[in-house]
Amino acid sequence: MAKVDDRFVKTYSQGSAFGMLVEVWVDKKTGVNYLWQASGYAGGLTPLLKPDGTPVVTPIPSRYDE
Repeated sequence: MAKVDDRFVKTYSQGSAFGMLVEVWVDKKTGVNYLWQASGYAGGLTPLLKPDGTPVVTPIPSRYDE
């Protein structure tokens, strides 16, 4: 579980650190979802977007409010 003072929370993980890894992280301040994909020594981060081009936003529970 993430510490209360961490800005991002991992909400999904698939794969392993030794192969291809896909994770979804949520920014606790904005609710924006980000996709992280890593393979070997390479990786990339991008916001998840809806079909209309706006970011996917997750409502933030009050326990994450700072």
